[in-house]
Amino acid sequence: MRTGRTTTTASAPDVLARVREIVGAENVLVDADKVEPYAQDAVKEKFPPEAVVLPQTAEEIAAIMRLANERLFPVTARGGGVGYSGGAVPVDGGIVIGTDRMNQIREINVNDSYVVTEPGVTTYALQQAVEEHGLFYPPDPASYKNSYIGGNIAENAGGMRSAKYGVTKHYVLGLEVVTPTGEIMRTGGRVSKNVVGFDLTGLICGSEGMLGIITEATLKLLPLPEATRTVRATFKTMTEACACVPRFNRARVVPVAIEVLDRNSIRAVETEYAFGLDADAGALLLVAVDGHVAEVERAAQIVEQVVREGGGYDVLRAATREDEEKLWDVRRALSPAIKRFGTMKFNEDVVVPRSRVPELIERVEEIGREFDTFVVNFGHAGDGNIHVNFMCDRDDRDAMQRARAAVRATFAIAVALGGTISGEHGIGYVKAPYIDMALDAATIAAMKRIKHALDPNGILNPGKMFV
Repeated sequence: MRTGRTTTTASAPDVLARVREIVGAENVLVDADKVEPYAQDAVKEKFPPEAVVLPQTAEEIAAIMRLANERLFPVTARGGGVGYSGGAVPVDGGIVIGTDRMNQIREINVNDSYVVTEPGVTTYALQQAVEEHGLFYPPDPASYKNSYIGGNIAENAGGMRSAKYGVTKHYVLGLEVVTPTGEIMRTGGRVSKNVVGFDLTGLICGSEGMLGIITEATLKLLPLPEATRTVRATFKTMTEACACVPRFNRARVVPVAIEVLDRNSIRAVETEYAFGLDADAGALLLVAVDGHVAEVERAAQIVEQVVREGGGYDVLRAATREDEEKLWDVRRALSPAIKRFGTMKFNEDVVVPRSRVPELIERVEEIGREFDTFVVNFGHAGDGNIHVNFMCDRDDRDAMQRARAAVRATFAIAVALGGTISGEHGIGYVKAPYIDMALDAATIAAMKRIKHALDPNGILNPGKMFV
């Protein structure tokens, strides 16, 4: 699909010769088998680039972007390639800039509680590194062992801990960014208060690689919690389970994570793994708390009391970290368990006010029946972000069409309930046809003007978000 203004092939011999001069010949991949891994993300739809370039410095990326504007070929930046919206996929071909080699943590500052990192460091590696210093980086996307920090910032990644700690943008203090036209700019800084000029850090965070390529990030850290505890409970209905969420606030407990699984989720994991769950249950709730040891024990007891009073049964409260891991095994087993229901998974991440989650899931189940499509709902009840998964066989054209119709109907329901079409995954090219369901024409027009102002030639990550 050709969507941008770009006109020149990036594989032209003179273009590749100049790129090799910039980064070294060994860091330019053109063979089909070597560029193929960079052609897709978790959506599994392939758009092979003409070349993959693996720079190591901001200066190298800036030189590539200046060349791209001179010769008018598209460039797509890529982190770990684990997204669900096609944001890092080169739909217009051209060059992919992979940040694989930009994988160093440059500074961990204990006194001022920040870390300076290159974009190719995985979320997990960064978390492990700062925890050795008694510090804590809260954002925890499900793909944290494979996702890169640069991609997390570009997508404003969330995760299970967002119920208490928020999402990636709440921890980004400053950035080094290569603009679409090849300048290197610094935004923000290393302090938590900074109102000098426009908030360009906030603009880049969540911009899906369309407004600049992140080459360095300064991230805020917190003290590492002393302990965590988890409570798991089963409920007859989703309404009962989700009604517990506001009760935690009234009990003055702020869980670090509140995960909910619906009836089909429970049946899927129980059929596949036999955890001993009630196969007739309507919902399962996992609630984690963290903090000082005494505080955590008290909070876990309160959580247990709240879920029991709310109709929870088969309630388990972990006493050790090993027990906690066992309770969370059900949640981890979910994605592999639902694969048996289809070779294609439409994994959507709608979000609604958390009080509307039961209604959302009820309506989505109706949509599944209407379009004769198996649906599994699970996700972050603490912030209303539910992962709606429509399952079908990739080779069944009719089933694929029904699933796509179910996706559109689900987006409409989420918006009608006061929510929106994506809480974590972003828009990319996958959700681009639906963006006007969530944003009005004036808002979309303003975004397009910002994009054109920073990227007048449409070089960087074309074919995304706007159609």
